[in-house]
Amino acid sequence: MTHQNRLLKILLILPLISGMVQIVYANTTPRKELLWVGCGISKLGFMQDIAKAYEAKTGIKIRLEGGGATKGIREVSMGKSDLGGSCRLPLVLKNSDGSFNIESQERNIKIIPLGWDSLVAITHKDNKLVDGITLQQLREVLTGKVTNWKELGGEDHPINLYVRTGKISGVGVTLRQQLFDNVDQEFSKGATYLPSSGKIEKAVEVDPYGFAVSGVSSSRHRDVKLLKLNGIVANMENLSQGTYPLYRLLFLVAPHTLLERKEIVDFIGFALSPHGQIAIRKAGTLPYHQGIRLIFNGTSASYLHAISLLEEGKIYTLSGQ
Repeated sequence: MTHQNRLLKILLILPLISGMVQIVYANTTPRKELLWVGCGISKLGFMQDIAKAYEAKTGIKIRLEGGGATKGIREVSMGKSDLGGSCRLPLVLKNSDGSFNIESQERNIKIIPLGWDSLVAITHKDNKLVDGITLQQLREVLTGKVTNWKELGGEDHPINLYVRTGKISGVGVTLRQQLFDNVDQEFSKGATYLPSSGKIEKAVEVDPYGFAVSGVSSSRHRDVKLLKLNGIVANMENLSQGTYPLYRLLFLVAPHTLLERKEIVDFIGFALSPHGQIAIRKAGTLPYHQGIRLIFNGTSASYLHAISLLEEGKIYTLSGQ
């Protein structure tokens, strides 16, 4: 069965997910607080709002800590956190014989897609001359082929490019997958490399010639200018209609033994319920099921291939089961 067919089949049972089947739990005493760690983009994008809504309904507090997508995946895998947030897929590594395996530190989890995030080019709010760029121009800025604002229609001044350190951050991995279809793509050696999306966004806020790519879910909370991409504004309407060209999934990360923990199953059920989905949308993030067409519309081969392999490994799931 293809990934698309599996998705369509699961969509038919989505209305049943929030109820969950009855399960006999090993842990029959639910805790009154759960720890969530993960990417700042998910935290700002919807987790603060959904945690507040869940506590109001159940009295159970979701304590939120940042640290990035990699931390969100690996701390749940190691049992150091109850839940996590990730704006990237777990890493799928290619072996010398052409086969694939999932990174060992990222296997003992379930990832549940909750929303969609646009990847957006950002610059200083006072950049009056440049309102948008093309996908090709974005590739050329990131790889150092375009280094001056005048090449983008701006003033004659070097572009101060900010990118994430390493290649396995949420933005780093997904940008390489979706824009270049190559997880090993090198970015400009002349860029300033910083350890988090938050630090990158703050750097662009104060740098009149700054340029970076981040998630719109967090960037819209900053005092920066969001550039159009191929003439399209990065907003929820354009993303849901499939016209904005650069995006990625936002995930809830749960332990692979989640069915032994009633409080975790209950939270997943809430997040997937109409109540939870409304909280996600009110926070400004497109809920997963409202953007389902995006899986079939412009997703890169490497991104879709990774999803398929993670499904086969029983890590990627639409229901948490």
